[in-house]
Amino acid sequence: MAAGTLKLALAHVGLALREPEEFALNYQRGQVRYAWYVWAALMATAVLGTTTYGMTMGILGGSQQIFYSAVACTTAAGLAWCIPLPALYILNSLSGSKLPPSTTLLAAMVTTSWGGLAMVASIPINWFFTVAVPIPWAVWLVNLGVFTGVGVAMGDIFGRVMEKLEPERGRLPLWWLALVAAIGAELFHFFGLFQFTL
Repeated sequence: MAAGTLKLALAHVGLALREPEEFALNYQRGQVRYAWYVWAALMATAVLGTTTYGMTMGILGGSQQIFYSAVACTTAAGLAWCIPLPALYILNSLSGSKLPPSTTLLAAMVTTSWGGLAMVASIPINWFFTVAVPIPWAVWLVNLGVFTGVGVAMGDIFGRVMEKLEPERGRLPLWWLALVAAIGAELFHFFGLFQFTL
């Protein structure tokens, strides 16, 4: 990827993180058509956030657990967002939404990208408490708090974006995030990400 293309992709991601509503609204109105590398950069931001935060989840278990947690966290988060995505579009359409699939996908990708950045910002919190208080139940509580906080923030971003795209519908599509949270909790349990041991 050329340096100019990379800079442009990063500039678009920066706009998506600063002004997610405007980023999605510009696309919906046809004022801009984002190239493939912008979509890829949004996805890369989400992957970077879940991977690096996942690494801190494995600190108590050593280097092998750090690597496993990084891959498992990204996989679980990615699946939790991808599995209910068709349901979001289908049920939204059935309830009166006029958004095309690409705009719905963009709203979800902006939200996950923002969530990835929030995960990166949470790394010092998890790292500090994991090292300072290396007790499994305390580490569990810290991670639960981080995921809850990031989830609430992502819910706010998604709600604001969807409300801006279809003001008459408001934040109705937020129900979808309950499905994301339920699937995510199951996947995190399946991968053993919240089983912290020394």
